[in-house]
Amino acid sequence: MPGTSMSQRDYYEILEVSRSASAAEVKKAYRTLALKNHPDKNPGDPSAEQRFKEVAEAYEVLSDDEKRALYDRYGHEGLRARGFSEPNFSSVDDIFSQFGDVFEGSLFEGFFGSGGRQGRGGRAAGSDLQAKIELTLEEVAGGAPRTLELRRQVPCEDCSATGGKDGSQPVSCTTCGGYGQVEMRQGFFSVRRACPKCRGEGVTVSDPCATCKGEGRVLGRREVHVDIPPGVDSGTRLRVQEQGDAGVRGAPAGNLYARLHVKEHAFFERLDNDLLCEVPISFADAALGTSVDVPTITGKAEVAVPPGTQSGEILRLRGQGLPSLDGRGVGNQLVRVLVETPKKLSGRHREIFEQLREAEGQGTPYPGKTGFFERLKEHFKGGD
Repeated sequence: MPGTSMSQRDYYEILEVSRSASAAEVKKAYRTLALKNHPDKNPGDPSAEQRFKEVAEAYEVLSDDEKRALYDRYGHEGLRARGFSEPNFSSVDDIFSQFGDVFEGSLFEGFFGSGGRQGRGGRAAGSDLQAKIELTLEEVAGGAPRTLELRRQVPCEDCSATGGKDGSQPVSCTTCGGYGQVEMRQGFFSVRRACPKCRGEGVTVSDPCATCKGEGRVLGRREVHVDIPPGVDSGTRLRVQEQGDAGVRGAPAGNLYARLHVKEHAFFERLDNDLLCEVPISFADAALGTSVDVPTITGKAEVAVPPGTQSGEILRLRGQGLPSLDGRGVGNQLVRVLVETPKKLSGRHREIFEQLREAEGQGTPYPGKTGFFERLKEHFKGGD
């Protein structure tokens, strides 16, 4: 759900890249600035951690194609309106748990640790989950809370997620002293790697819980509530924080990503925030004018059809469309009038149409027809 951003500065400015920068350029800029502003590289500078988090926030958005496109179009407000939480990292460890893979295979890897996605203390964070939600246009118009029942990893109740038998707590790893890393020297460099005994967790479970086998989590079912804002469209992806798989022994849970699909409607075609519907009328109604009842997304409305309305002409119902996702107004409903030609005529109808055709030949004005024949006459003159 929408969170509070640490910064309202331009993300491209923070990463010192242009708006046309490639994904590789964005990644390279993040790696460089993350190393430059890491708190351990700036002892005595209390603002270093804030700069480090700000760089991570910018990278979190610009490294995601969907978020970047949304940010480019609408800025910070667009991210919040679409249901994405703007990053709010509470610590340097949170950043490592999400972006550690950026530094894998580089000299930065030793500086930043093992690089895998882990929780505090090195415990493996839970996996992200995906879900698909189908909506009607009516639900898009008003917003649609959903409750999903998911099969996922949940905290083990038998050991209170500790992983130890009878609730016993894990003990500090004797190899790394609970740090989760061991130091190795490679020439002039001192490189830190994940401890081989505890696999970077800093603790070991001497007597594991029989239910979860020491992981502190088991497979189960849980309900997740998803708030869907008005104005969403097919392809919108919402992130529900920490509603994915539970992490190992109390580590942070993964996220749930809900991808939305809007079903086709019996009457309406969606054109961004506008809704288009087609209404058939007769020749007589088009020529003389009438009023018709048309469906709207919230019920129905009466539309006045002016005399002389042409087939395909569009009438507008203001404010009867869909709300904008960023909360800035509501679209319109467009009513396309289709003048129907009868396929079968009764004797009376045929008589009336014959009289009409006779009247047309006596000068009943058809501006479009008159203009066409005038242009056609000029065309043949030019051919001579």
